Amino acid sequence: MKVLLLEDEKSIRDFVRINLKREGYTVVEAASGEEALQIAESQSDIEIAILDVMLPGIDGFEVCGRLRKKYPRLGIIMLTAKSQELDKVMGLEFGADDYVGKPFSPAELLARIKALHRRLAPVTIIAEHRNEIDISPFTLLLDERKLIRGDQEIVLTPKEFSIIKLLAENANKAISRDEILTAVWGQFFVGDLKIVDVNIRRIRQKIEQDPAHPAFLETVWGYGYLWRKETHDERN
Repeated sequence: MKVLLLEDEKSIRDFVRINLKREGYTVVEAASGEEALQIAESQSDIEIAILDVMLPGIDGFEVCGRLRKKYPRLGIIMLTAKSQELDKVMGLEFGADDYVGKPFSPAELLARIKALHRRLAPVTIIAEHRNEIDISPFTLLLDERKLIRGDQEIVLTPKEFSIIKLLAENANKAISRDEILTAVWGQFFVGDLKIVDVNIRRIRQKIEQDPAHPAFLETVWGYGYLWRKETHDERN
């Protein structure tokens, strides 16, 4: 797996690079947002980008937004200041999949990378299992990790796909925010529930005609979320 590492502080960049290479990852480094965007443009096999927030010139948020727009299936992890809650939320709003607060341990960063990479990997479908979920008017293609409406693909980030998959598999059943957090980000995720809400909001912007009054991805107040799937009787 190739990882793009954007960090302007050489000591931190060296520290992260050494630990990633020990795990067998190929690391390409950038010290500025401009350099990171050039690398992403020239190397199409990057699977995960690790982006620092505070940078000279183009900051990590803008880099994240540009990468997410151009490479929707790229895994993105933001390096944020632990004391800055706003950095975490803004990173998610710009399209990040996850964040790690500074200072961080190598073990924590590696765990986040591995968890995200597992969700990026193609799903192996056993022959007798279905490879799609019908959540009319959408179809969730599990092996291709795509959400389709009619003949149009709705481009999702890895985390957005995982959230919709979880809710689609439990259509018409309320899933708590804690359950979503554990299923999508992992049991040992160190963070708060805002990350779930931000991703839900992003999904609604993509699938709902009126995101403020969702027809499919409903809020169960004080609990979590529910994918509303019409039954055959309701459609008739």
